[in-house]
Amino acid sequence: MNEAGKVGEMSKVNEASTVNKVNKVNERSAASTMPTPPEDIVEAARLAPEHWISMTDPGWDGEGVPPDRVVVGRWRTGATGEIEEWEDNEAYRPSPEALGWPEATDAVDDALRLAVTGYGPAEDALRALAAAEVAVLTLPDGTPVTAAVADGGLVVPVFTAPPHLDAVGGFASERVAVADLLDRLPPGHALYVNPAGPAGTVLESDRLRAHVPGTRR
Repeated sequence: MNEAGKVGEMSKVNEASTVNKVNKVNERSAASTMPTPPEDIVEAARLAPEHWISMTDPGWDGEGVPPDRVVVGRWRTGATGEIEEWEDNEAYRPSPEALGWPEATDAVDDALRLAVTGYGPAEDALRALAAAEVAVLTLPDGTPVTAAVADGGLVVPVFTAPPHLDAVGGFASERVAVADLLDRLPPGHALYVNPAGPAGTVLESDRLRAHVPGTRR
């Protein structure tokens, strides 16, 4: 199998793996019995009989009332302040922390992790990548390695940090500014960012061009 074929197969496996991780977290939540509440929740329950007390995702650090998507579920207290019931939240979306993903390797990886889990805007990921340098796999003639993802889309895999590049093996590569790489893409190809990482994402070249520093929008 050639380099493009190997990367393509790896990309398909990674897509399925990421989806399965999210699905498994949601399945566990849907099928779970009442989770054991931490001590601070138990104490709060004693002071709030006949109330609902929510459990938020560990990745949520905002202020005020948390949005529904970061609420894992809630406990209900009885008349004596004892916790009696647990209710899952079907709208909950697990954060990178809840999914057990490793720490982000760089600013682009961090923005992607937040965007794909719903904890950050996609625009942040586009801006970060458009201004970054990445490693791109190269063929003997210096052209970028291309691949196909599960839905048939054509991509050029790129890597924002050495750990992501190391994960695909010892292929020839070069570092290049994304702004310059966009001009070298074969027609109809998108960028597949960190395909072996948990937040591997396909980003269309036109959307990225609009965020290249100095480009008028």
